[in-house]
Amino acid sequence: MNYLQFDFDIDSAEQSDRLIALLAMHGFEGFEEKEHWLVAFIAEDQFNESEFETVIDLFETLSFSQSLIENINWNKKWEEDFKPVLVEDFVGIRASFHAPIAAVQHEIIITPKMSFGTGHHATTYLVMKQMKEVDFLKKTVLDYGTGTGVLAILASKLGAEKVLAIDYDEWSIMNAKENIVQNNCAKISVVQADHIDINEKFDVVLANINLNVIVYSMPSIAAVTTSGGVILLSGFLKENEKVIITSLEAAGLQYQGTGQRGDWLIIMANKL
Repeated sequence: MNYLQFDFDIDSAEQSDRLIALLAMHGFEGFEEKEHWLVAFIAEDQFNESEFETVIDLFETLSFSQSLIENINWNKKWEEDFKPVLVEDFVGIRASFHAPIAAVQHEIIITPKMSFGTGHHATTYLVMKQMKEVDFLKKTVLDYGTGTGVLAILASKLGAEKVLAIDYDEWSIMNAKENIVQNNCAKISVVQADHIDINEKFDVVLANINLNVIVYSMPSIAAVTTSGGVILLSGFLKENEKVIITSLEAAGLQYQGTGQRGDWLIIMANKL
């Protein structure tokens, strides 16, 4: 599979955050934030030029270049750019070619590919930080939109009895499975799917995706959450906070609070 790479000339962190949020709604899966630049990736067969132009037109001035990345070159490129991630002293994320991370409670080793969720992005950081406050011991967990699988892996390391990690993207599924094996997390099941099976029940639901998918999926998220269950939602901007809260309350869930990193939010909720 080939991927398209777009390099955007960025004026501010706020512009970068908004562009990531919009592109994620239209199939873009991987992002690298650099000084004055945002690099975004999408599978060539998923790219819709009309939708892309609609996003670009929302910005007064936005220059970019486009290039093609062949599948065989992707892993090497991602490894060259990947740096270890620390979420305070709670968790460290590194690749196998990095030295072990000392003085963290939990260490996750991943094979860096294009899957979303390496810990570098604010939303993954927010969810992992908040997971420290959740009781996972002997709980059942859904990781909706698993990407690299890091949230599922952390849930398992925190004592979850059973974790279901789902994603619609084939590449993410392969990467998540590889990372789960590498971290010896036998209690995680990985399934390729674009929706939640409402016949299953979970004590904790993690959904770090994007605004549109979360709002659309909120009734299903509510349906699969057990009474007293915890829900962590991320992948959207501060400007979308009211939309998410309205959506979760309409689904019968109870808003518990908001966390923020830059322009990105995490919203905590539960089911009574």
